[in-house]
Amino acid sequence: MGTNQASQAPAISPPTIRERTGLISTAEIVSVLKGEITALHFKQAFSTEIAEEITANFVDSPGLRERKDGVPGEYVGASHYRKDAATYFAESETARPYVDALFGNLVDPVRALFDALKRELHDQGIELRLAHSKQGQANVCRALSWSGTGTFSLDPHDDVAQVLCAGNDYELSAVAHNTVAALNFYPSMAEEGGNLRLWSHKPTVADRKSQGVETTGYPYSAAYLEDVPYREFQLRAGDIALIDGGFVHGVTGQSGNGKRRLVLNSFFGFAGPDLVLWWT
Repeated sequence: MGTNQASQAPAISPPTIRERTGLISTAEIVSVLKGEITALHFKQAFSTEIAEEITANFVDSPGLRERKDGVPGEYVGASHYRKDAATYFAESETARPYVDALFGNLVDPVRALFDALKRELHDQGIELRLAHSKQGQANVCRALSWSGTGTFSLDPHDDVAQVLCAGNDYELSAVAHNTVAALNFYPSMAEEGGNLRLWSHKPTVADRKSQGVETTGYPYSAAYLEDVPYREFQLRAGDIALIDGGFVHGVTGQSGNGKRRLVLNSFFGFAGPDLVLWWT
């Protein structure tokens, strides 16, 4: 009983955060992967024109689906969340044409960053590739749009639990023992709210058990986080945010009017000393 009660008091881990405007540093992205930086915010990282066209392609996509994971909204693509490897990779193959169509004839900012990071890591003797299995290969991103009202559009959570518990048939499970990096591109942002909130807390397995989220990492209660400091990122269309997904994070509520909050989301991390995997 004493051990469980002790785990109720979240340990504070102050994040290291860097912000830049108009410049993407692949060296800093690698620093996030290595646990040296907690979060990066690249402002105006891709153009308004590209952002608007991706948003229009999302709205009109024949691959648009309603989310069924308890979060109100829509998506294009595939998510590994609470799925076995066979299901996830099969869904990734089915969704690939719709994900590719989000970019049309544009210079794809997600693929551009992936390729630049691949070159950076290659120079260090490290391979970067999409996660795969005999059922197929992951996509470079998935597109997510939130709806609904409340304190949070996306409740406080961490991204490690779901990877750690993904199962032995997933090669990406090994990433959970390192840094699970969560990468978000923002083609459209709500006029008010919809900010990324990052708490100064990186939960342990015991912390997750105390919250009943050991296999999902979702959601952490308001009471649990009440005394934990946090930082909010004011995001705009064309921004990129990269965080250590082991820290608790969420999305604040957004106004019901105006623009939607659209995110292109990916995960990546070291699966071994010379291999980085990328998936959605």
